[in-house]
Amino acid sequence: MNRRFSVLMTLWLVVLTSVRAQWDVQFSDFTALKSFYNPAVAGTDGKLNVAAAYAMQMAGYDDAPATLYVGGDLPVFFLSARHGMGVSFLSDNGGVFSSTKISLKYAYNMKLGKKARLAIGVVGGMLTAKGEKGKLELEDNSDPAFPSSQQNGNKIDVGAGLYFYHPKAWLGVSAQHLLAPTILLGQTNEVKIARMYYLMGGGNIKFKNSLLSLQPSFLLQTDFDAWREDVQCKVTYERDEKKFYGGVNYSPGTSVSLLLGGVFHGISLGYSYQLYTNGVGLIHGSHEVVLSYQTDLDLFKKGRNKHQSVRWL
Repeated sequence: MNRRFSVLMTLWLVVLTSVRAQWDVQFSDFTALKSFYNPAVAGTDGKLNVAAAYAMQMAGYDDAPATLYVGGDLPVFFLSARHGMGVSFLSDNGGVFSSTKISLKYAYNMKLGKKARLAIGVVGGMLTAKGEKGKLELEDNSDPAFPSSQQNGNKIDVGAGLYFYHPKAWLGVSAQHLLAPTILLGQTNEVKIARMYYLMGGGNIKFKNSLLSLQPSFLLQTDFDAWREDVQCKVTYERDEKKFYGGVNYSPGTSVSLLLGGVFHGISLGYSYQLYTNGVGLIHGSHEVVLSYQTDLDLFKKGRNKHQSVRWL
């Protein structure tokens, strides 16, 4: 079998065997997409945030996985409490298998002292999976193991999270796919999605008499059958409302990622390349681009309240 056929066959067999799929995508620059992992982040920094990310995995392979994420969140003020709302879209494609997720997020946050806040959030949405053998070249097209037409299925999905933030540090815990949905594809095939749990944290360290700052962070995710740990560190140079950053993300036993980017007039553009330390090797890494925009926008806000952004690159 050639390389394209083997990759597509593997992806299709994953669907046929009804495995517990690790549905969620792992972004290298996870600190730029915190609301993707935790709905409690929505609206917590008092600004409108819009972000788009595109990840092309295992570069060099035909029909390798590619992921598109677009999301936005903003604060909405009712009475004396702060509320956040958000919406997101995720599309993940790889060979004969593809999926999408459309989600709505809500967060409620409260003050803890003068600068700290604690938020609780929920997310609900629709998961859709699609399987299609059209890209496979089979010797026997009548093989009953492969359906003759495209098959689709969908399920409701929910998640929740907690998020603590301060100008110098932040910490979040969240859970996705709390209903552990099973998506049926036709009469015989199904995709089981396991509950996924996340723990994230980080800080912002400013050096005295310097234009440089340090942003260490970590991400731990698990379904209690498998684990992944990511440790990241960025160095940011800021001057005249312009920022430039570089960093490294390390996942033990999985990969090393290099990150570069900058911020100009509220528009952030970042690029990262993930080098796998096992499996497909260093050559067939993953490219990722994150584009985001941030600005002040408060709806239903009463009076003039000051807010300080705690979302760092």
